[in-house]
Amino acid sequence: MLGFEWTAAKFFWYIFFIYFTLLYFTFYGMMTVAVTPNHNIAAVFSTFFYGLWNLFSGFIIPVTRIPVWWKWCYYTCPISWTLYGLLGSQFGDIEEKLETGETVAQFIKSYFEYDHDFVGCVALIIVGLAFLFGSIFALSIKSFNFQKR
Repeated sequence: MLGFEWTAAKFFWYIFFIYFTLLYFTFYGMMTVAVTPNHNIAAVFSTFFYGLWNLFSGFIIPVTRIPVWWKWCYYTCPISWTLYGLLGSQFGDIEEKLETGETVAQFIKSYFEYDHDFVGCVALIIVGLAFLFGSIFALSIKSFNFQKR
């Protein structure tokens, strides 16, 4: 939290996004174990998606530089929504000028396409992801039975 402004709203946005990110990662891990026959296959399955999520999160390659035919991967990546929420809520309204002459908010908007006004919708998406992974886990526990006789 270095360099964050000391406002209650930004602090609670930060806590909100970190909490729900940890929640959907926990539910994702539970979901993969419930969907697959054993924990070894779940680890392979999770590792594949963690790699894809890391690549298309917008951190290594920003969304403005991802080719148009791959942008759907960015929009389906949960980590991209977390980064959008964190950067949009913390830096999306800062009007200090950079060396280039543009403000921090303008840079965030032009380089990452993060809009401070969209942070509330991003919060709903993050909550929806946690609910989706938790629901799939619950349905998988109820429906699948991998026991052998």
